[in-house]
Amino acid sequence: MSTVTAPSSVSTSPTAKGMWRSGRGILLVALLVLATALVPVLLSSPGTEDRRLDPGDSSDVGAQALAELLGRRGVTVVRVESVFALLAAAGPDSQLLITDTGFLTDYDARRIAGSGRDRLIVGAVRHLDILAKGVLAKEHVRARSREPRCDLRQAARAGSAYLGGASFTAPAGSTGCYPAAGRPTLVRYALDGGTVTVAGDGSFMTNLRLAEDGNAALAMNLAGARPRLIWLATPKAGDSGLAGPEGRSLGDFIPAGVGWAIVQLAVAVGVVALWRGRRLGPVVAERLPVVVRASETVEGRGRLYRARRARDRAALALRGAAIDRLAPRLGLPPTASPEEVVAAAAARTGRDAPEVRSALYGPAPVDDGALVALAGYLDTLERQVRDS
Repeated sequence: MSTVTAPSSVSTSPTAKGMWRSGRGILLVALLVLATALVPVLLSSPGTEDRRLDPGDSSDVGAQALAELLGRRGVTVVRVESVFALLAAAGPDSQLLITDTGFLTDYDARRIAGSGRDRLIVGAVRHLDILAKGVLAKEHVRARSREPRCDLRQAARAGSAYLGGASFTAPAGSTGCYPAAGRPTLVRYALDGGTVTVAGDGSFMTNLRLAEDGNAALAMNLAGARPRLIWLATPKAGDSGLAGPEGRSLGDFIPAGVGWAIVQLAVAVGVVALWRGRRLGPVVAERLPVVVRASETVEGRGRLYRARRARDRAALALRGAAIDRLAPRLGLPPTASPEEVVAAAAARTGRDAPEVRSALYGPAPVDDGALVALAGYLDTLERQVRDS
């Protein structure tokens, strides 16, 4: 007697294997994107990003070279990052330098304008109506080397300089220099006991352009007019309540690459979603079981109307279709009133208005002969409107 032994089987979970196979690709991509995003963040250090026209920035767009030249000339350069610090540091022997007005509020601009100190506004022109009353910014012009063409001593001594940006219309009694398109790009005038100077572009003060033409001379002549220069650099928090006692905010302690890391992660998530998302196949053209020609549909509906003696419905359909075709040919909108349609059709064809009204909006035909006559009249009316 033989004994048959059933082979032993090991239970596996195909669902778990499938989940791991489909999920490990997503996990690998997520780890790769995360590593790519975090590497530049970890390698970057706070405060190393370029800040345009910042006296402490040594990059091409910074103005550290100008600050050092002014220091050698005996001008004390005080860098501040808030309007409160700007006004607190200003004195009778000071000039205020504002290189970016984009972060200022109207209240901040009024506080600066009310200080009565000499001020040099370079580049941005927001709140110009408050900071430099009477000066209006006009069209933007290309920055390039330009001649002063004015009798302003600071500009005449410097000679050609890299100016442009915004052009201005200046108030009476002001001096305009470095014209472009018939308007000056640098304006100086007296206001409320102080001197206001506005330059449409600040590239001539940057480390990159300072050694070109007379840029250094012009920058030093304008910025070094007073023994103390209070330089308002672009802050990260301005005068808001988020700023600490030293003018630093919570954002100052976040590495500069965090924003790019967030953007990269968002893009990566979108790419993974498109990659792993369910894809619909192409549209399948399904053959209809029955194909009915339009003419057969119209004929069939006509037979139904005739069988039911529905002359009113047939007339309503004929009139509605005729009005829909006549309205655009008559230059009328779809919402035109019956009076407008009748008047326009009568004027176009020369027919009497009561006759046209009776055909388009009259009562239902009394018999089949009247319905046929109505259809013929509408057809003739359409043809006359089309051919007129």
